[in-house]
Amino acid sequence: MKWKRLPLGPLQTNCYCLWNEKKECIIFDPGEEAGKLNNWLKDNRLKPLAILLTHAHFDHIGAVDKVREKYDIPVYVHEKEAKWLMDPYLNGSQHFAMSSLLKIKPAEYILTNEKTLSIGDITLKLFLTPGHSPGSISYYFEEEGVVFAGDTLFKGSVGRTDLPGGNSGELIKSIHNHLLTLPEDTIVLSGHGPETTIADEMDTNPFLNGF
Repeated sequence: MKWKRLPLGPLQTNCYCLWNEKKECIIFDPGEEAGKLNNWLKDNRLKPLAILLTHAHFDHIGAVDKVREKYDIPVYVHEKEAKWLMDPYLNGSQHFAMSSLLKIKPAEYILTNEKTLSIGDITLKLFLTPGHSPGSISYYFEEEGVVFAGDTLFKGSVGRTDLPGGNSGELIKSIHNHLLTLPEDTIVLSGHGPETTIADEMDTNPFLNGF
């Protein structure tokens, strides 16, 4: 298995692709620049199977429809943010002076509970990690020791909680209950910025020390 980080759009939101030996891949958070992403997929001869969203803020969903339509693949999102895809107020595109208000088509799959999710030959564990947003999900790929954490945990920082539905107490609880319990060498793939590890964040993250 391999993974690739692709920063996209004006906020350089990290889109990730995870693929197997058969070149089947899962796309996480295609936030913008659908053409760039589609060209990269074509150049690497990857076959997308699904789009998984860590949450539904505008900078994580901007390219969803164009990628979904090109490859005829389903989108997965948590039930608490299913309506956000179609609502510029909730997904934030109305607040951040976007050139266009985002109204994404409904997702094909609505996630509700923590579980093991298998798509093709790729199996992930879903952790509900609210705080940055009420429907934030982290996807743990145990086989490679990586967790796609969205905007929950960053290198040296944590997700903002001043947007609609944010809750700082929930965020810290989510990180401690679900992410910091993973093996310390787990690689954290965040929604923005570079990757980090659970061990590094346990030792040095100022937002987590002291809790």
